[in-house]
Amino acid sequence: MSTGLEDPLTFNQIVYGIAEFIEVAIHTILYVRQVYPAEIFVRRKKYETPVFQSRHPALNEYISGAVKAIADELAHGKIDKIVVVIKDKEQIALERYLFSVETMIDIEGFNKDTGVEEAMSRTSLIQYFRSFILKLNMIEAQIGQMNLGDDISFAIVLELKDDAAPTHSNTKDPPPWIPAITQHTTAGMTDKAELHMVRAVNTGIINLSLAVQESDEKIQRERQKNPPKKKKTIDDKDKEPKLQEQVKNVNSN
Repeated sequence: MSTGLEDPLTFNQIVYGIAEFIEVAIHTILYVRQVYPAEIFVRRKKYETPVFQSRHPALNEYISGAVKAIADELAHGKIDKIVVVIKDKEQIALERYLFSVETMIDIEGFNKDTGVEEAMSRTSLIQYFRSFILKLNMIEAQIGQMNLGDDISFAIVLELKDDAAPTHSNTKDPPPWIPAITQHTTAGMTDKAELHMVRAVNTGIINLSLAVQESDEKIQRERQKNPPKKKKTIDDKDKEPKLQEQVKNVNSN
């Protein structure tokens, strides 16, 4: 997948690149979905395209801490999905942004600092991440504006592979994660939820895809807020007087 002009990326470079991208994507989601006021964001440039980054210290600390934990679990090949959930004050999920991960190589005993022959180059990876961000910036065209009030917030949920335990759970350090509310996870999705694919990339080492899911609760609320307009029916009897009036006007001329 490398262009031949650049060395293919290593496992560790891919892990770092994906973790960094997810951090940029989280800031982008919070901005475009108006989870926080636009005033707390500052315009930056990343992946050769404009992006918006929060400048709120506490928010940035939460995001960067979560991304560090994501990078740790990516390096151990334990992640199945990263979910950025937008929720209301009752902790009901309204939108879930699903970053699905699939590790394509056996990382046990693998030299993680050696270039992988099938891996893409740094330039190619940046181009893919740029297309992800561009798609996120236009997500409103797919799922509309977020018009469900000001009492919304978000959470970052990490779903590990079956039987996988968090990397830091066996250390003396406090675990960076707490058990997630089921309604925020993919297990809380219903059949009536709507899923929209955003973008996918195969790096040759780790496959990454992004989709956004609108919850059934959000869809119902939007329908109640904006009910479909009823079509006005026209009775034949209503047409007749108008037709007669038109004929009378013609004859009088």
